[in-house]
Amino acid sequence: MKGTYSISVQNNHVKYEFEIRRNITVIQGNSASGKTTLVDLIREFQLNGSDSGINFSCKKKCYVLEGNNWKSELSLLDDCIVFIDEGNSFIASTEFSSAIKGSNNYYVIITREGLENLPYSVNEIYGIHTSGKYAGLKQIYHEFYHIYSDEKLLSDISIQKVLTEDSNSGYEFFKLISGSRFNCESANGKSNVFKKLLTSNDNTLVIADGAAFGSQMKKISELMMLKKNVVLFLPESFEYILLQADLFKDSEISKILNSPSEYIDGSKYFSWEQFFTSLLVSKSEKSFLKYSKKKLNLNYFSDNVKRKILESKAFSAIKRFFF
Repeated sequence: MKGTYSISVQNNHVKYEFEIRRNITVIQGNSASGKTTLVDLIREFQLNGSDSGINFSCKKKCYVLEGNNWKSELSLLDDCIVFIDEGNSFIASTEFSSAIKGSNNYYVIITREGLENLPYSVNEIYGIHTSGKYAGLKQIYHEFYHIYSDEKLLSDISIQKVLTEDSNSGYEFFKLISGSRFNCESANGKSNVFKKLLTSNDNTLVIADGAAFGSQMKKISELMMLKKNVVLFLPESFEYILLQADLFKDSEISKILNSPSEYIDGSKYFSWEQFFTSLLVSKSEKSFLKYSKKKLNLNYFSDNVKRKILESKAFSAIKRFFF
C-alpha cells in the first residue's frame, strides 16, 4: 500500500478526523485522552456497519486487530488500515515485526512504550487532543498532533559534540564538516544513542534517521528534559539530505520529495529510510556521485558538492551549529 488516507469517524458524542501516510503510525498519550475510544468506534463499525450509529469515512477498509488469534487474522488482511490498541502485548514481539514486514497494510498502533522491533518515524508519532465542541450537539472533536516537533528537538544551545546514529557514510560526512570544532562520534546504531547520552555531560547534537528512530524518542525526550544538554536533528535519513540537495538535476526526485507517500510502497520498504537509500543509489548509479551506504564517495567531499548539501533545505535546521 502507498498513499495518504483521510479517516473520519464519529458518533453523537465524539468525532475524529486525521490522516495516515505511512505503513506504521503510532499514537501515544495518557489515559482518558481518547485513544481507546477511537479504536472502540472503529471496532463497533467493523462489526455492525451503519447499524452501529457510527459515521465512518475512509477509502480503505479499517480493521481492529487484537487477541491471541492476531496472527491468523492478520494473514487474511490485505490493503487495509489495521488498528491495534495498547494492551495487546504481541506488538512488541519480533514475531509481529516479521509478520507485518512486507505486508500490504498500514498499521496504527496505540502504545505508550517504544517498540524496538519496528522502524517507525518520529514524524508519525501522534497525540490526541480535544480542540472544541460543536455548538448544540455536545460533540467533542478530537484531532491528532505531532508529539515531537523541530521546535522541541532543536533548542538553541552551544554544542560541543556531534553524535551520529550510524557509522557509515553519514558519519563520515558529519565528521568532515565538524572539523576540529566538535568531536564527532558514532553511536553505532540507534539503540546505543541513549546509552551514549546518559554518560555524557557535553552539549550534544544527535543526528539520526528520523524515518526509523521513533522507538527511541520516549526515553531520549525524557532524558532531554532532565539534562538540558541535548538537541536532535532527525531528517528522514542522510540519503534524504543528499536527495534534497538537488545534486542530480532530476525532476522525478523533486516530485517524489514533494509527496513521498504517493511513491513509497510500504509492502516493499519497511521504512522510508530504505526507500530513500534505494532511490539515491539508483539515481547516482551512472554519475560521478555514485552512492554507497558503507563508504562515502570522495566526490561528496568536493567543495562544490559539499556547498550544495550544506545549503539544502534539509540541512537548514542545523546550519547555525556549524557556521
